Amino acid sequence: MKLAIFGAGKIVQEFLEMVKDIPEINLTALLSSERSIEKNKDLIVTYDIDGVYTNEDEILKRTDVDTVYVALPNHLHFEFSKKALEAGKHVICEKPFTLTLKELEELEAIALEKDLVLIEAITNQYFANFAQLKEDLNDVGDLKIIECNYSQYSSRYDAFKEGTILPAFNPKMGGGSLMDINIYNIHLVVGLLGKPNRVEYYANIEREIDTSGILVMEYDQTKVVCIGSKDTSAPIKSTIQGTDGSLIINGPTNTLESYTKIIGKHTEEVIDLKVHPHRMYEEFIAFNRIIKEHDMDTVREKLTHSKIVMEVAEKALEDASIKLG
Repeated sequence: MKLAIFGAGKIVQEFLEMVKDIPEINLTALLSSERSIEKNKDLIVTYDIDGVYTNEDEILKRTDVDTVYVALPNHLHFEFSKKALEAGKHVICEKPFTLTLKELEELEAIALEKDLVLIEAITNQYFANFAQLKEDLNDVGDLKIIECNYSQYSSRYDAFKEGTILPAFNPKMGGGSLMDINIYNIHLVVGLLGKPNRVEYYANIEREIDTSGILVMEYDQTKVVCIGSKDTSAPIKSTIQGTDGSLIINGPTNTLESYTKIIGKHTEEVIDLKVHPHRMYEEFIAFNRIIKEHDMDTVREKLTHSKIVMEVAEKALEDASIKLG
């Protein structure tokens, strides 16, 4: 994979720390803002990136770029993914894919027409721990209740309360707790159970954005509660409860570090099948394979999953009268 990176924020810093462990990924270019260009010149030296640019069109004209990783603020995902696809590049786009289902469907149509890979970077769907968790659902009996709690007080919330609106809490930039941390919970549940029958969202709203909220999803026999909070903190864990036992995820759903399996009254074991300490490693190993093998069947499968997640998020925002973008 000959990869150009659009963005240089926190998620890109995390990615660069890991990508050296995947030698098949060659870093060809980094897109930076004008104000950060000098700082990001250090990045291209540290991580052996071919060049840093402030104009995406210059990157998209390069023949040694076959894939673009879009890691810009949420509200820019659609625009820059579309430009990359129209330039004939495969696209890996950070979560949330877009701000609306319609935008995602438009990107999908372009990608499939051009026979290009379009895929969402969402860590938990690629973990070995997730694959085993899904298999272990068969052991808990009739699945009744799932509760996911990802509550982490944001360092930006204090500034927000004082009137400084940073991207994480800016509705025009696709901010809010649902589209940031609760989206991981949604991906986990949709990956396990598919499309829900009903969606409701009970949000704490300040300055037109959700600083925390409780998402309810209803399936035929299973009730799901997904809590995402950036204005409070609590023990971060998820519990999957069935008639014969339970699975308890230790930590947030974006790392899925391990889980405890309890069947009946006496059986308990901790499951941890991680193959690398960095949370982004397994997904980018998968992305490299998908692009190398041009595995469009997997692309279509993952797009179907992402569209369900986007539909859930869209219904939730509508239910809470939150408008993004």
